[in-house]
Amino acid sequence: MQIFYAPDISDTLYTLNEEESKHCIRVLRLTLGDEITLVDGLGGLFKTRIVTPEVKRCQVEVYQTIKEYEKRDFYLHIAIAPTKNIERFEWFLEKVTEIGIDEITPLLCEHSERKVINNERLEKIFVTAMKQSIKAYIPKLNPLTPFKQFIQTQNPESTYIAHCQRKGLNHLKNELVSTPKTTILIGPEGDFSSDEISKAIQLNIKEISLGNSRLRTETAGVVACHIINLSNY
Repeated sequence: MQIFYAPDISDTLYTLNEEESKHCIRVLRLTLGDEITLVDGLGGLFKTRIVTPEVKRCQVEVYQTIKEYEKRDFYLHIAIAPTKNIERFEWFLEKVTEIGIDEITPLLCEHSERKVINNERLEKIFVTAMKQSIKAYIPKLNPLTPFKQFIQTQNPESTYIAHCQRKGLNHLKNELVSTPKTTILIGPEGDFSSDEISKAIQLNIKEISLGNSRLRTETAGVVACHIINLSNY
């Protein structure tokens, strides 16, 4: 199944943008009458046939529309500090999109080594991963947000902070409660500071472990995403 991104689709005829058109016609060598699938990132999946196979303006005709394609009955939000090596953070975004996630907030923490991100570049990673994994929803990417500001806005009943500063914490899979939305906080290299953890605890955010191993930031994010998806499968 060939998947293309069509964020502004609204009619039975749709023209792919230049980048998608080139990939469709020049790279994949598709032609008149060939079938491709479009997704709009909002849950819509559209089965189409090529009617104008032009390299810069490939036009397709929609013959089937599926709304809320594979919509899940839970919502996962991961708030995570971007890694110093941005490629590791990009890998995290790619993998959690493939697994299934709804929202990501990059966190600015006391121990953060990366304090600037390019959201436009990261959005492109979402699109590629969404198409690759045949999903119709693109995750929401929020601006880089200070940790202490972020935790003030969260529901403590469904928010968890993962850290390595204290032994004997319950594993995330054993702490989960049934709520429509779950938020997981993942710290930077060097972990959350003691003050940040204390501030979260004061707000009744639950401390959790992701296992006995000391995980990299991006790995911890993927593990948390996988656990939440498994628990709701």
